[in-house]
Amino acid sequence: MEQKVMTEKKLEQIKLDILNVMNQMQRVIVGQTDVLTEILAALFCNGHVLLEGVPGLGKTMMIRSLGECLSLSSSRIQFTPDLMPADIIGTNTLVQNEIKNKYEIKFQKGPVFTQILLADEINRATPKTQSALLESMQESAVTVSGKQITMNKPFIVLATQNPLEMEGTYPLPEAQLDRFFFKITVPYPTQEEMHLILERTTGNNSSVISGVMTKDTILEYQDIIRNVPVSSSIEDYVVRLIYSTHKKENDYSKFIRYGASPRGAQSLILGAKFFAVISGRANVSFEDVKRASGPALRHRMILSFEGEAEGISTDEILKMIIANTPESL
Repeated sequence: MEQKVMTEKKLEQIKLDILNVMNQMQRVIVGQTDVLTEILAALFCNGHVLLEGVPGLGKTMMIRSLGECLSLSSSRIQFTPDLMPADIIGTNTLVQNEIKNKYEIKFQKGPVFTQILLADEINRATPKTQSALLESMQESAVTVSGKQITMNKPFIVLATQNPLEMEGTYPLPEAQLDRFFFKITVPYPTQEEMHLILERTTGNNSSVISGVMTKDTILEYQDIIRNVPVSSSIEDYVVRLIYSTHKKENDYSKFIRYGASPRGAQSLILGAKFFAVISGRANVSFEDVKRASGPALRHRMILSFEGEAEGISTDEILKMIIANTPESL
């Protein structure tokens, strides 16, 4: 593949186009600027997102509006305990071929064959069904009867989970959590935002989202962002951050049972590249890495029993790690 060159003009164009997508989404989404930015970061870094928040915060609306302004196909799967893998991937069916006048086995594609997949309340399905998404998320392909079927590109899984109702749920296994590029926490709106939400949703006025980007443009920008250079000092800082989640001699280490994986380092670098580009820079800074650290690492650190008993969050531990990790040695 031909490597895309990052010129100053192209950098400005990417920044303006992504901001235009943000503006279109905010015609129907009130606030949530950080959340929308992180969702776009995952999309343009070719990753997947786990959205966590209480019901009614507009998670589904965010995902629907994303598909509309990017002109991408989308589908929704409501995860329930009785959902089967075939309900996601598809199944072989017996169909009649009218030309040959005989029956043939044909694969009927499931809702996973789309570009934006909303996996709603993913933790309500059994582990067997959850794992049906693993290959599509990692390989952008699905294997059926020994034959691999490639997904349409770009392909992004946006999964939601409710942190409150844990009865009847199946916590996502670490292997699947690690396949999410970012885990994004959707905050509760402020009082001012709540007023605006009520004005927009309880009257007759409805906003229309325009398509502002095409599939080819997204794929081009993914390639350009991936080729943003990273200095050796930034790379070294990322490595030290990741290894700091594994150290045993720090004050916060007693709260961590397992540290972040190598995928965490990859997400940090790629996420930092995106944040550099939307800041109008063709080089990654330490602040870009710190900006990406929360969504990239919060789900890749497993708390110890002591951490759970103390009620400490992985976000609080990450703040300690960043504070104790110098930018240069």
